[in-house]
Amino acid sequence: MNQANNPIGPVRPGAHAEDSISYEPTATRRDADRSESSRASRGWWDSNADDYQDDHGGFLGDDRFVWGPEGIDEEDAQWLGPAAGLKGLDVLEIGAGAAQCSRWLAAQGARPVALDLSHRQLQHALRIGADFPVVQADAGVLPFADASFDLACSAYGAVPFVADPVHVMSEVFRVLRPGGRWIFSCTHPMRWAFPDEPGPEGLSISASYFDRTPYVEQDESGDAVYVEHHRTLGDRVRDVVKGGFRLVDLIEPEWPEWNHQEWGGWSPLRGRLIPGTAIFVCERD
Repeated sequence: MNQANNPIGPVRPGAHAEDSISYEPTATRRDADRSESSRASRGWWDSNADDYQDDHGGFLGDDRFVWGPEGIDEEDAQWLGPAAGLKGLDVLEIGAGAAQCSRWLAAQGARPVALDLSHRQLQHALRIGADFPVVQADAGVLPFADASFDLACSAYGAVPFVADPVHVMSEVFRVLRPGGRWIFSCTHPMRWAFPDEPGPEGLSISASYFDRTPYVEQDESGDAVYVEHHRTLGDRVRDVVKGGFRLVDLIEPEWPEWNHQEWGGWSPLRGRLIPGTAIFVCERD
């Protein structure tokens, strides 16, 4: 699951890049192409994986499938289908991080493959214990044959960070078998209009929802060290359809009463007023 407090964009996931590097990155809004975005994501997650797992590993658990900061668990939601029906299915987790979701899938009898761009994140997957394949690869170039999987899933992995989401959708479509389901969660597009602050200051609109210019943190040379791409809700729907999928459901989870934690800009205050996460349930006909 992929989630700083900045006035011009949302939502990177909890740890701060400046905690792991010697300079203070400059936040801006500018274009960032596919290769720059991929390079920045790999570097950022390799540098921040340890802090991320230290900060959020307890919430994510070693073998839970958590869809986002709200804490919605797949065991309860069953957006992948009834847990008993996962047994024997080939499942691809994209942007798996430390593969907590894949570990839960394996416990249900599925055959998961955990894929992530970050070598360091996958090292954490092996540290926790993964008796299934872990693969380092870009979500836009999936190293699998056509029709290799029954299901694909991603909890805040890859999709918010890629410059060409349609290409990723098409790749997922390619590796799924007919009738396969693709479910992914990402930052709700509405969040881009608000400051990434968990308190009252995060409830006033500060930017145009329609500005698709990526949020970029860059180093002293102007090279991106973190990139996140904004799509409107309509854009996300069109990306899914252009990738070949049929959109079955779009879920905007409400903040549960039991969850009192703050995670970056996510919080009970904001989560009960505006959606923080969007979950897309897609099928390959």
